[in-house]
Amino acid sequence: MKIIVKISLAVAAMLFFPAVCLSSDRKSGGGVVPGIEVLADRGFPGLKGKKVGLVTNPSGVDRKLRSTIDILYNAPDVNLVALYGPEHGVRGDVHAGGKVADAVDEATGLPVYSLYGPTRKPTPEMLEGIDIMVYDIQDVGARSYTFISTLGLVMEACAAQGIEVMVLDRPNPLGGEKIEGCYVEDGFFSFVSQYRIPYVYGLTVGELALLINEEGLNRGQLGNQEPSRCKLTVIPMKGWKRSMTYADTGLPWVLPSPNIPYSTSSINYCAAGICGELYGFLNIGIGYTMPFQVFGAEWMDAVRLKELLDSYRLPGVAFRTIWFKPFSGRSAGKLVQGVQYFITDYAAARITEIQFHVMQAVAALYPDRKPFEAATGIGLFDKVCGTSKIREIFSENYRFDDIRDYWRKDEAEFFRLSMKYRLYK
Repeated sequence: MKIIVKISLAVAAMLFFPAVCLSSDRKSGGGVVPGIEVLADRGFPGLKGKKVGLVTNPSGVDRKLRSTIDILYNAPDVNLVALYGPEHGVRGDVHAGGKVADAVDEATGLPVYSLYGPTRKPTPEMLEGIDIMVYDIQDVGARSYTFISTLGLVMEACAAQGIEVMVLDRPNPLGGEKIEGCYVEDGFFSFVSQYRIPYVYGLTVGELALLINEEGLNRGQLGNQEPSRCKLTVIPMKGWKRSMTYADTGLPWVLPSPNIPYSTSSINYCAAGICGELYGFLNIGIGYTMPFQVFGAEWMDAVRLKELLDSYRLPGVAFRTIWFKPFSGRSAGKLVQGVQYFITDYAAARITEIQFHVMQAVAALYPDRKPFEAATGIGLFDKVCGTSKIREIFSENYRFDDIRDYWRKDEAEFFRLSMKYRLYK
C-alpha cells in the first residue's frame, strides 16, 4: 500500500500542484479555491461511476456557500449514497459533546451514520456498498480537535475494506508555518490526541492525511500494532500559501463547531483550550460572547493579573482587563473579571504558551488557587497535552520556564518530517 500512496501523491502533485503555485498570487487569482471546487472544475475525477460516501459538516462548502453534500448529490455520474457525521453532526445541529445519532438527511433522503457517540470508527456494515469515501471538513489546526481523529478512523476502516479515500483540502486557519507542542506519548493516545504529532502541526488536513497514511501514524487509540494504510488521494486547493491566515484566503468562514465562530477562534482555541480542560479553574469565555479569548474568575483581581502578565513580556501578545457576566455555565449571571488577550504579532507569538503563562501568574497571585489543586479534569488535561509530564513538571513550581524545553522538544523533528508532505509553498 505504501507504493500506492506514493503514486497518489505524485499524481496529485503533477495534476494540481502547478495550479497551486500559479494561482497563489492573489492579485491575479482572486483568492483561494477549496478542494471541492477544484474537484468540480475538473469534472469530479475519481468519483464518476462510483458509490460515494461523504464525511462532512456545515463547514464543507464552496466559495458561494453551496454545501459539498448538495454539490456531490447533484453532480452528473456521481452516486452519493451515504453521509457520515462527526462531532456536532452533518448539519451542525448537535452541541459540543452531544450524541450524534444515525438518521436520514431531510434534504437528500440519504442515510446519515454517526461517527460521534458509541461508534466513532465506521463499521463494515456502515461502509457496505461504498467504493470511495470523501472527506470535506474545515479543520482548526489543533491536534485535540476531534475532526482529524474522525478522519484517521475513517481511513483505517476504509483500508480494512479496500475502500479508497479522497480528502478535499482546505486551509489551515493557523497557517502552515506554526508548529508548537510535544508529541503524544504512550498511554495518552485518545480521541483528542490520536496521532504522534505536535499540538499545533502546521499542515492542511490533506497534508496531514498524507503524513498519517505514509508514516503509519493511524494507530494508537485502539492499540493497533501495525499501521493501517488506505489508497489515498488528496485534492489540493488553488492559491493557498503557508504564510496565509484565514483572512488572507478570501473564503467565507463557516463555523465548524459552535465555539469556533470566527476564523481567529482557531488561534484562540490553541491559546486557551488546554487550560479550559481544568474544569472549575478559570472561565475562558465559553458561555459568553468570547469563547477562548479570556481568562477570568469571580475571585480574581483583573488589574493585578494584567500587571503580572505584562511583566512577562510575551512576544506578540498583549493583555487588557475585562469584566463580564457569562450567560451560561457555572458562573452564569455572576461578575467575572480577568484579562482578554490579543495577538499583536502572529509570527512572533507562541500561541499555545499563553495559557501556561496565565496559569503561572494565577498560581503566583493566588497560591490557594493553583491550577491542579483547584480544578477537576486533570486526566483530560493530560490527554490533550499528550503526556502527564507537562502537568507533573509544571506543578512543582508553576513556572513556564520549567516546561519550556519539554513542550518544544519535538517541534524541530516534526518540521523535518512534515516537509515531505507539504503540497504548498
